[in-house]
Amino acid sequence: MEKVFSVTIHDCDVQTFRSGGKGGQNQNKRETGVRVIHRPSGAVGESREERSQLINKQRAFRRMAESSKFRMWTHRTLYGLEKVEDKVARDMQPQNLLVEGKEGKQWVPLDS
Repeated sequence: MEKVFSVTIHDCDVQTFRSGGKGGQNQNKRETGVRVIHRPSGAVGESREERSQLINKQRAFRRMAESSKFRMWTHRTLYGLEKVEDKVARDMQPQNLLVEGKEGKQWVPLDS
């Protein structure tokens, strides 16, 4: 099986923060919460449940990879699907439009 592309933690911005909430002093003093942001797709994963920053980083990366935003980016990358905005802009160009009007009971092209 051949790899089409790969995504690693190096393709992402990793932010750490203090978790807060239940968990006592460890969460209040240490930055164990982790947020992973995939730059190309904008997908975000976050974890703050565990006391270990490493485990939270792994969970955040997994959540980012399972997000719908990341899946959409993956499908666009794999299948070459264009963004909806680009397709609409291309389809709305004057040479791609047909403007018709009704004369009597028939539709006829209008000159622009």
